[in-house]
Amino acid sequence: MPQLIAPDVRFHESFLVAVKEFLAEGADPNTLLAHEIEEFGGTWRRPDAFAGYVARLGAESLEETPRPQGWVPHTNLWFVDGDTYLGRLAIRHRLTPFLHELGGHVGYAVRPSARRRGHATAMLRDCLPYARTLGIESLLVTCDAGNVGSRKVIEANGGVLEDQRGEKRRYWIRTGL
Repeated sequence: MPQLIAPDVRFHESFLVAVKEFLAEGADPNTLLAHEIEEFGGTWRRPDAFAGYVARLGAESLEETPRPQGWVPHTNLWFVDGDTYLGRLAIRHRLTPFLHELGGHVGYAVRPSARRRGHATAMLRDCLPYARTLGIESLLVTCDAGNVGSRKVIEANGGVLEDQRGEKRRYWIRTGL
């Protein structure tokens, strides 16, 4: 049964196949994965480098971890089924003015070959207890106005539309606190 877990090196090969799928579809240059491909992509094949990457993902949740200007601590989780990497989710621990406007608390992606099976809906639902442990009472989740799939995922998880700002729809989901 698919589940959210901390990133783990045992998914090395499946992760690499998923990255190929994302690249083949033309990964959005503004996504976290695109930034990671730029920084780490050339080294991921090496087990030691991949282990370093996984350790770095774990460290992103720590306040003291160095990060790019404007980035906040975030908890990275992978959605896996058995030994198969299906996708990823990041919970940002707080909102900056930019994140409050456009990015929200949560970003997620499902590998292309695993889409349209309810994984994104399950990932978002399953991240709510993690968000609660971070003291987040309501998650801000955004999506492009034309992204019907993401809208359905957010609404299936109780997302309440606050407004639309430009091309971004902004929803709030109670975490249960």
